[in-house]
Amino acid sequence: MPTDALLDRFLTGLAPLAPVAVWAHGSLAGGDYREGRSDLDLITVLGRPVTARTVWRVALLHARLRNEPLADRLHCTYLTPDTAPDAERRHLTWAHEQLFERTVTPVTRAELHRFGRVLRGAPPADVLPPVPDGELAAFVVRDQRDFWRREVDRDAHWTQDVWVDLGLLTFARATVTVREGRLISKREALAVLADLGAPGEVVADIRRRRYEDPAPPDGEWVLRRARLTRDYLGPAIDSLVARAG
Repeated sequence: MPTDALLDRFLTGLAPLAPVAVWAHGSLAGGDYREGRSDLDLITVLGRPVTARTVWRVALLHARLRNEPLADRLHCTYLTPDTAPDAERRHLTWAHEQLFERTVTPVTRAELHRFGRVLRGAPPADVLPPVPDGELAAFVVRDQRDFWRREVDRDAHWTQDVWVDLGLLTFARATVTVREGRLISKREALAVLADLGAPGEVVADIRRRRYEDPAPPDGEWVLRRARLTRDYLGPAIDSLVARAG
């Protein structure tokens, strides 16, 4: 299986960095992983501070994996035990085939505590503090209000599959987190969208593309799908934010 082979090569390549732990989160940990469609979302905890040499060695590791199947989907953020508790801190990250820095969000932290998959070393509870329910709910509402609501108004995004999928699925997942304090998978989010009044044609389109092998959509449907998604998502986000406030 290409996923297992890539993970084995990644873990082998990590060995010189002496990681304290390596964890998977997202679909890979939550039971909804689709090979070739889902990302491989990882966290590595290093035993020593991140230095310029560390950055060089991480870049070299990922460069050596570049030609492996699925390598473009492998994303990993690098923490240390000293920096891990700080939810606002930006950490060295490899994603989208480049190095940059980003935070480990409350959603990711909560996923790790609730169903994180330990690939090597210590479990998340030994390194990361728990995420209070109020902090988790506040984060997903803020993400909907400050990021997704703004992006709804940028029409160029919504002819792309990834924006349609993430926009609707993230909204459904945020709604369940606010209402019930739970984290749900993308598969569960598709079922929730129907109950939330999302356009059935678009939900069915996402399901087919995620779990089947449909023909590429024609241009007319892409434009109609964009309009249906934006017409639904803008007011839906406004309502969620208003109720949460």
